[in-house]
Parts: sequence; structure tokens; C-alpha cells
Amino acid sequence: MKNTMIIYIYRTALAALVAGLLSGCAAMRPIGDVALGGGGAYLGNDLSHGNPLATAAGAAGGVIVNEGLNFAAKTQSDKAYAAGYDKGKSDAVKQQYWLYVAMQQPRNRAGSVRLYPVQLPEQCIDGVTFQPTTKLLRIEE
Repeated sequence: MKNTMIIYIYRTALAALVAGLLSGCAAMRPIGDVALGGGGAYLGNDLSHGNPLATAAGAAGGVIVNEGLNFAAKTQSDKAYAAGYDKGKSDAVKQQYWLYVAMQQPRNRAGSVRLYPVQLPEQCIDGVTFQPTTKLLRIEE
């Protein structure tokens, strides 16, 4: 009796290990359902000595275990996706911030600013006479 229980424990652990390895791929989900459902049915049949109700319960238990493993894997994947998405948004905002900071920095490059003299003639605007003058037009390249 003790040896048969140890064999059942090993078989159950092996079935759980195989299901865990196969539950990472979405395409493997039906295969995992079949494998654990079949393994659960086999264990239920062996432990109950052929009782059909126990065999069906074992199969259902195997499928439920596989679905639980798939749910846990999907939940973990969704959390990782959300964390990566938030990190990407944060990086984009930081990049935009540093771009604006760089645009506001003064440029101290030699020759990047040129001053062109512009001659303004005598003008009369709204009864006010302005004398001719020279103004400098700043061109920044």
C-alpha cells in the first residue's frame, strides 16, 4: 500500500511538471488539458479501482489544474506587459522633457549669430516724424 501511494505521488508530480512546462505556450493549452485530464482520469481510475465517477472527477481535476496554471501564467504576463507599457510612457515623457530643456539652452557657437545693418529712412507715422536711423537685424543660424 505504501509503495503504491509513492508511485501515485510520483506520477502526479510528473504530470504537474509536464503541465507546468507546457502551460507557457498558448498553443499548448489544449495539449496540457488533454494530458492532465488524461493523467487525472488515470489516477482517479487507479485509486478508485474502476469507479466511473472517480475517473470523471480525476479528469475534471486535471483540466482544472491545467487551467489554473494557464490563468496564473497569463496574469503574470499581463502584469509584465502593463509594467513595460508604463515604463515606456515614462521614458517618452522624460525624452520630451530633456528635448525641451536642450532647446532652451543658449547656443554659444561662434558665427551662429550675424548682425545686418538696415537703413531706415525718415518716416511720418500718425503725425510723428522719425529721423533716419540704422538698426541692426539679428540673424541666428
